[in-house]
Amino acid sequence: MVDTFKAGDKVKKSGIYSVIHDRKHADAHDVTCVAGKVFPPCSACGDGVRFHLERHAKHVGHHEQFKP
Repeated sequence: MVDTFKAGDKVKKSGIYSVIHDRKHADAHDVTCVAGKVFPPCSACGDGVRFHLERHAKHVGHHEQFKP
């Protein structure tokens, strides 16, 4: 699936990601992930968690209207 990532992958685009857990221990939910960081494992399902990019958003520090 395009724009879907697993724990340990590097975040390429900052934005809102839908989190899909393995073994159905938790409902899907949204989180903010920042480019350059790594998608973390879930404390319950470990590396079985997946992150799907819902909406890309540029980090405010990298936006041309907010640079010093």
